Amino acid sequence: MDRRKFFGLSVAAGGLLAAKSAAAQATGPAYNGVPRMEVQPKLRQQQQFRIGYTTNTRGGWEGDPFVGITEGRDVGFRYFEIFGSSFCATKDGLEAPPRDTQTMKAWPNGYSWKQPTGPRKKREVYYADRWEALQHRMYEIGAQFTAITGGDAGGSTDFHDPAQRKAVVDNHFNMTRFARRFGCDHQKTNTGARKQPGGTPDADLKEIAITCDLLGKRIREELGMTFGVHPHLGSQIQNEHETNYILENTRPENVGLILDTGHITMAGMDPVALAKKYGHRVLEFHFKDTGRADRGGTRNVPTPQRDMMNDPYFYPMGEGGVDFPAIMAYLKSINWRGHLNVELDTSPWRTPKESARITANYIRNTLKLEL
Repeated sequence: MDRRKFFGLSVAAGGLLAAKSAAAQATGPAYNGVPRMEVQPKLRQQQQFRIGYTTNTRGGWEGDPFVGITEGRDVGFRYFEIFGSSFCATKDGLEAPPRDTQTMKAWPNGYSWKQPTGPRKKREVYYADRWEALQHRMYEIGAQFTAITGGDAGGSTDFHDPAQRKAVVDNHFNMTRFARRFGCDHQKTNTGARKQPGGTPDADLKEIAITCDLLGKRIREELGMTFGVHPHLGSQIQNEHETNYILENTRPENVGLILDTGHITMAGMDPVALAKKYGHRVLEFHFKDTGRADRGGTRNVPTPQRDMMNDPYFYPMGEGGVDFPAIMAYLKSINWRGHLNVELDTSPWRTPKESARITANYIRNTLKLEL
């Protein structure tokens, strides 16, 4: 099927969903004064694995999100996951500047990332009411969203604070409703920034679990979508205890797991073992590799002070730190269906497009999967 016909069918399906949504009637008590809408059944994903790519790789894809989407499409990826904050207004109306970094080192092939100079681009704002324009922009590229994640730029992420609970739930629910317009069937989010270097206290984890469960319940009941929490280095859910606590103290129908093979490995856990422990409760994988020495869970958890542009610990797939064939074999054995989103936080050794090409070749040639 050629690209134009493929995306034409996608537009038709999206139109049917939008028409149903517009015709939906209030069917239950209001949530904070907003009537609940009827829940539409989620369509079953036709392919077993939907492979996507994230678009915020440092080293060339910062700022304008359409650079990463376009270049990722050029190397063969069709689906993309992105933070919804990328489409929100900024205070000055411009794309955020690249993060400050140290003087960039030169790699063995002679490549050295240079910070862009000149005026910053104007931010293209689509959230919350310009979804049709964003849909058109994506069709021009020939791409689709697998997920639009997180919350509004500047919205509350204090999952641990009961006083902020309503603000956190509303912030992330509203972005989920936006994502649903593009056919997304699930939502992932990171929790707030890590408060204590030694770990998140159980008292805070208890409150985070309550907030996640309420958010996931509302997403399930009102939007017919699933919600997953994303353990991440530098967030309040990072290590094994924190991950297990949240999943053990929330209901599986409300809260799933977004399993990032890189962050799980570099937090000292084995992503293969964690995948087997939670099975179908894993809604989505982020596929990124680590150094071979960190295989099975690193003994040297990186601190926020480690600059990944000069001292990286995440790599394109195939480096050897994550046993991707073992993960795939397990997923096939339990007939797991879902999203495999490739993510590379930084690409200091070459352009992000070339790193994406390396991973695309690994997926096709080693994992024997089509993009």
